[in-house]
Amino acid sequence: MSSNRDIDTLIQMMAKLPGLGPRSARRAVLHLIAKRELKLTPLAEMMQRVAATARECTVCGNIGTAEICDICAAPKRANGLLCVVEDVADLWAMERGGAFQGRYHVLGGTLSALDQVGPEQLRIPALVGRIDSEQISEVILALGATIDGQTTAHYIADQIEGRVRLTSLAQGVPIGGELDYLDDGTISAALSARRDI
Repeated sequence: MSSNRDIDTLIQMMAKLPGLGPRSARRAVLHLIAKRELKLTPLAEMMQRVAATARECTVCGNIGTAEICDICAAPKRANGLLCVVEDVADLWAMERGGAFQGRYHVLGGTLSALDQVGPEQLRIPALVGRIDSEQISEVILALGATIDGQTTAHYIADQIEGRVRLTSLAQGVPIGGELDYLDDGTISAALSARRDI
């Protein structure tokens, strides 16, 4: 078994990735090894390149290869709209939709007393600074409908009250959703956010 030590270590490392368990990691590693020249070698080279070049945008916290990401660098996106998200995955999800054409601010998590995450561990002070320096007119809070997400939203609202228009994403029944499959909190949020037809 000692001859497989590196392969076993690779499987264990892959199994720690989100969405992969030991079985999925084993299948992925065996597939990569079987197609070494086509997949494993290029993947290893690309991972090495990304490890050397990936960095956090100094303005918004997005991940890219430049000091300032493409979104922050785009003049047409300096339209006064700033969307606050929990993490980079949320920013990328918003970008996939293509509906938002402003700029973003990645907090790097949510406030959590249990995990000892306070405003200083997040990028909340930087958010307050951006509102003044970038002439932001509206802040859109696109945070999760969790207790920590809502706590963070209320804290941010207190910090920027009276400076800018503050909005949040609509919450409730998703398009194509059936009431029978929704949890009580979602139904309650949908009722609270109802509108005229």
